[in-house]
This record gives sequence, structure tokens and C-alpha cells, in this order.
Amino acid sequence: MDDRQFRQAMGNFATGVTVITTEIEGEQHGMTANAFMSVSLEPKLVVISIGEKAQMLGKIKESKKFAINVLSDVQQEYSMLFAGQIKEPRTVNFDSLAGLPVLTGAIAQVACEVVSEHVEGDHTLFIGKVLDFKVEEGDPLLFFKGKYRSLLPEMSFINK
Repeated sequence: MDDRQFRQAMGNFATGVTVITTEIEGEQHGMTANAFMSVSLEPKLVVISIGEKAQMLGKIKESKKFAINVLSDVQQEYSMLFAGQIKEPRTVNFDSLAGLPVLTGAIAQVACEVVSEHVEGDHTLFIGKVLDFKVEEGDPLLFFKGKYRSLLPEMSFINK
């Protein structure tokens, strides 16, 4: 199976865009990711997937905590910045949730502590117990077929 074709097939799944953040010794770190999902309501658990080559992998292993920031449709610059697509330094103002750095304006912020990790293939899956969360109004930033997208206005469908 061809890696490029597999990546293209996976790109046909539209996702939201998140920035995963953590803090070590007072320094904030972040990484853009779309590999995130809710796992359980009781207890409240989520999972993120971090590649073995990502700098964030060691940071989460060290801190044992992470926050998920679900980006709004006006936060594409954050996605690009934390994906390393913007090279010039930028100032990022973080808020705090359960002692973790979170991005102001994200439509959802979820602070977690790592309860388990599983190495699968070339990624590590971190299961996070939710410590706290915050929800804001707004529409999500989407990613589909390698491009940023946004929601269309709601449409009503009539069965004929």
C-alpha cells in the first residue's frame, strides 16, 4: 500500500483543528493536531495521538498533562504557527485552565492529566482524564483534503 495514497484517503475525513498545549517549568509548548477524540463520559476521558518524531511527545511524557484547544474558524494562524508553518516569532497570549496553558478564543478548551499511554505504530496515544473544560461560542476551523475550511450557513433539507 502506498503511503501517499493512504494519507490522501485519510484526508477525505473532515476534521476539526486543535492545538495541544502543555507547560514544563513555566514554559508553554504547543502543537497542531487533528488526531483527537472523546473516549468516555464516565469517567470523562479523551485521547490524543502524537507522532514519535514530534517534539511534543517528550514534553507530554514529562509533564503528564495536556490541554486540547479546539480552534475557531478565525484561528487558522494559530494552527499554522503551532504546525511550524509560520517561521517568524509570534507572541501568543495564553489563558490558564486547571493550571495548563490554553489559547484565548478557542471554542473548546479541555485540560487533562495523562492516565495511560499506548505506543501504536509510529505514534503514542495518550489517554487523558478531563480535569476541567470550557466552551465558547463560535464555529470550528475545519481541515479537509489538505486545506482549511469553514462551515457553510445551515441549510434545511426537504424530503421530496
